[in-house]
Amino acid sequence: MTTAAPSGGFPYRLIATDLDGTLLRSDESISSRTRDALAAATAAGAAHIVVTGRAAPWTRHILDDLGYQGLAVCAQGAQVYDAGEHRLLTSVTLDRQIAGLALAKIEAEVGPLFLAASRDGLDGAVLVGPGYSVTGKLPSTPFTDASDLWTAPLNKLYIQHPTLTDDELAEAARLAAGGFVSVAMAGAGIVELLPLGLSKATGLSIAARRLGLKAADTIAFGDMPNDIAMFAWAAHGVAMANAHQELKAVADEVTSSHEEDGIAVVLERLLG
Repeated sequence: MTTAAPSGGFPYRLIATDLDGTLLRSDESISSRTRDALAAATAAGAAHIVVTGRAAPWTRHILDDLGYQGLAVCAQGAQVYDAGEHRLLTSVTLDRQIAGLALAKIEAEVGPLFLAASRDGLDGAVLVGPGYSVTGKLPSTPFTDASDLWTAPLNKLYIQHPTLTDDELAEAARLAAGGFVSVAMAGAGIVELLPLGLSKATGLSIAARRLGLKAADTIAFGDMPNDIAMFAWAAHGVAMANAHQELKAVADEVTSSHEEDGIAVVLERLLG
């Protein structure tokens, strides 16, 4: 049975938005126009779910600033976070033995990697090793002994290479270790090793079910290859003008950039 559309003529019951490069501008702010468009869509009966590669500790402050009270999918689908209650509803961890094996297979092909790791939990630290470059000013904890990576549950590993591009590294990682872990390319300098089979679509489907909603109800916005699975799951996928070409290739439409209120452009058209 088809789920009824929300009132007010808006054709979707669920709006799924990536954060970086999509909902957030480069300075990590959200424009008033985009805030207003999302408010109008939710007033028309649609739910809004943030779906981000960031783990919950790197997402909470943004959601709090938004006044966001709903569900958020974090850590590439590993976590479903209730922003209103400030608690994790679900959390999937990376098997550390398998992750170590995957890492060894990748390094056997491309040489030593720069490493970081996201520990599980609402307050899980991001551990950053020598040579790894963290994007922006997000809080992290340095380590020098690689054995420190494996002392507590993780939801992902981050890898960087001294000479390979992100696309080259992601492809090499998939070829070397794709049978052990999922590989996500989530932004400049952000290649991740995840539990096998995990994607944003995994977490989004769980969050949507909690709201009584389905893929057919959903419009999704994103900018990077880690959004491909989410686009495949949703009824309609919208890539930002600044999006990676791999995502644009599978998008149903391309909107303006994250600096030019691309989400608002689409929502205003649909509301109008």
